[in-house]
Amino acid sequence: MRSRLIYAGFGLLAALLGVGAGHLTASLLNPASSPVLAVGSTVIDLTPTPMKEWAIREFGNRDKTILVGSVLLGVLLLAAVAGLLARRRLALGAGLLLLLVGVAAAAAMSRPTADLSDLLPALVTALAGVGALAWLDRAYRSGRRSAAADAEDAGPSRRGVVVAAAVVAVAAAALGGAGRVIGRLRSRPEDVDLPTAADPARALPEGIEGRVPGVTPFRTPNKDFYRVDTRLDTPVISADDWTLTIDGDVERELTFSFEDLLEMPLIERDITLTCVSNSVGGQYVGAARWTGVRLTDLLDQAGVGSGADQILSTDFEGMTISTPLELATDGRDAMVALGMNGEGLPRAHGFPSRLVVPGLYGFISATKWVTRLTLTTYAERSAYWTDREWATDAPIKLSARIDTPNALDDLPAGENLVGGVAWAQQRGGVAKVEVRVDGGAWQAAELGPDGGNDYWRQWFYRWDAAPGSHSLAARVTSGDGELQTTASAEPFPEGSSGLHELLVNVD
Repeated sequence: MRSRLIYAGFGLLAALLGVGAGHLTASLLNPASSPVLAVGSTVIDLTPTPMKEWAIREFGNRDKTILVGSVLLGVLLLAAVAGLLARRRLALGAGLLLLLVGVAAAAAMSRPTADLSDLLPALVTALAGVGALAWLDRAYRSGRRSAAADAEDAGPSRRGVVVAAAVVAVAAAALGGAGRVIGRLRSRPEDVDLPTAADPARALPEGIEGRVPGVTPFRTPNKDFYRVDTRLDTPVISADDWTLTIDGDVERELTFSFEDLLEMPLIERDITLTCVSNSVGGQYVGAARWTGVRLTDLLDQAGVGSGADQILSTDFEGMTISTPLELATDGRDAMVALGMNGEGLPRAHGFPSRLVVPGLYGFISATKWVTRLTLTTYAERSAYWTDREWATDAPIKLSARIDTPNALDDLPAGENLVGGVAWAQQRGGVAKVEVRVDGGAWQAAELGPDGGNDYWRQWFYRWDAAPGSHSLAARVTSGDGELQTTASAEPFPEGSSGLHELLVNVD
């Protein structure tokens, strides 16, 4: 029994060393080729939509961390089995480790832009893992032979195994740590000097978050802006190497460098973005000031043909998103964004460039790390989310969210502030927010400052609360007179709907 535990530990140590060495290699070359991340990305692609939505709903921003952790846990469990097999015969244990690495290599090479260099992390993982298992196995068997020859040598032989295991453990920790440090250094923001916008946004008014504690800030800081995409790493792309190509049904195929775009007239707009996976009352929504080149300025230079009905945008690794051409060019401030809140785009939010199309959910409008805009038709080309049966035309639905109080709060009797944010993009903005207590009559809330029709609006309501349990609900009316629907819908396939309601307790 003791030898089984020892060999299971050998398998774990060998796998950790291999993963650490592979991750370090990938961090120097291409983070996406890291064996664990490659397998995790493939799992994302193969996961059915309902399961993805469940993970986002249940785990929120931790969904990717949990996925990577689950993949790593699975690898370690199988590595322990490999260690047990090595107890019988080293070749069996080594074979299982190589099989695991082979799966990771296949996952890395399945990415659309993969090349032979993406095999290197898997190769390093295999060499380190199998080498460590062989070394530990040899140390153990050598110690047993020495102990059998002379019982007095059993102590030193055990020490030899402990030393070997410690060396492997320290090396695994050092390699993994070095990989993380290099990854953080590589993902530091690139210094970009954004020119002054030719068409700037007006000064954004001061929000009410200072007067209504718990209300979401009027402008979302870059570090707090939600991130939902299919990537497990943060892509590192140099502005000097990046280009944007416009092709397909156009009169002239054009390619722009980052400097080309900076030299064009820039616009600056305050726009709220929303992920289609955002549930009613969810946090996958944020508001920022975006700077970029108007999308129609670029399309006009290329000359769009008469047959196209969609813009198929492609990121640096082949991820595709479809945007209805009519909606992208109907006069809204759609742009190829280069800046966010007065600085270059953070890498996690699309640096060097991303699409921003106000009023449409991100899965059809907000391609990050975009490198190509292809004018085509839905009949000819389908995108990632279209293939998974999400809607092709998905305007953001009206919604009001209650930020404060929350269901975990115990409120004192008397006046309490109920507050939150609401949005009604491309519908005249937010005209009115109302609050309902315990299913009673709707009462008008006070509105915060107006940041424009494409921007959310803060609101609050002064509530004279009596002791007991109470239900709170909020709804928004747009400037066009449209009232937020009470019909409940899940995010799939065109965005959630329904009223945000919660229960609170008043002492």
